[in-house]
Amino acid sequence: MPRRSARPEPDRTIELTCCIRDCPECGRRLWAANKPSRVVVTLGGLVRLRMQVRSCRNAECPRFKACLRPEGEGRFALPQQEFGLDVIALAGRLRHGERRSVPEIHAELVRRGVPICERSVGNLLDRYDELLALACVDPKRLRGAVAAQGRAILAIDGLQPDVGHEVLWVVREVLSGEVLLARSLLSSTQDDLAALLAEVEGALGDAPIAAVVSDGQTSIRRAVAKALPGVPHQLCHFHYLREAATPIYEADRHAKVQLKKKVRGVRPIEREVEGRDDAAAEVVRGYCSAVRSALTDDGRPPLEAAGLKLQSRLEKVAASLDRAAEKGGSRKN
Repeated sequence: MPRRSARPEPDRTIELTCCIRDCPECGRRLWAANKPSRVVVTLGGLVRLRMQVRSCRNAECPRFKACLRPEGEGRFALPQQEFGLDVIALAGRLRHGERRSVPEIHAELVRRGVPICERSVGNLLDRYDELLALACVDPKRLRGAVAAQGRAILAIDGLQPDVGHEVLWVVREVLSGEVLLARSLLSSTQDDLAALLAEVEGALGDAPIAAVVSDGQTSIRRAVAKALPGVPHQLCHFHYLREAATPIYEADRHAKVQLKKKVRGVRPIEREVEGRDDAAAEVVRGYCSAVRSALTDDGRPPLEAAGLKLQSRLEKVAASLDRAAEKGGSRKN
């Protein structure tokens, strides 16, 4: 039966940008075309993805006005799908690995906090079957997808719904956005992943693989070196930046916790002016709203330090209060 309650609001927002800033064809700088957003339901909660889409404005370029979406979008969900790849992988494992029925899968997803109706579980299983069908690679489709661009850039990543279970490995072509291969593996050794990459390389035919993008997993790096010798292998910018900024992020998070302890008590102040409509009450409510907004704004780590941002905003509020106190004192004098 369909869902009868409203879906909750996303609890976090992730900003995604294109790693490629120059047009792959003409080499000119890509323009920021638009910034759409989409909400993806994952096992860890609802995530709002805000993406900076870029396009080439060179009228003589074969990719004129062709939109290039952020490469990181594909690691969250399939195109035009509201549920993340981790939810699809879990539904498929419960169906094919544990032989559970659709109502049982729905109950398990709800128990894990996924807002989903029973009818959508069937759609998830269809998407899972489609991904598995890609294991039987169609050379004509893949070669047609990359023929126009003349080369392929591969992105590879694995999703494991639960520790100890099989991993769903997805190989995607970055420039076209096509999913080239998806396969569940019980192990993720160097040889297993090298076989996947070799299969993709064979399916692409004459289209050369220009580069590979992945996280820093050792087995992936060794598999790329074995299956695609000489092909540049770049670490994902998101993973690289996240790992590099971890110490700073933890220190900043601790600082924000300490700052929050010093500015507690906004609600009692609001209660004191509740029901009043004079100018002083409006000013108090305005300052309380400013403080509350500063406390709830987490920024966009690691690019924006939430603790430093909170400190800056609180300093501005404090400076404004000092100026207001000075003006009030001068009027009294």
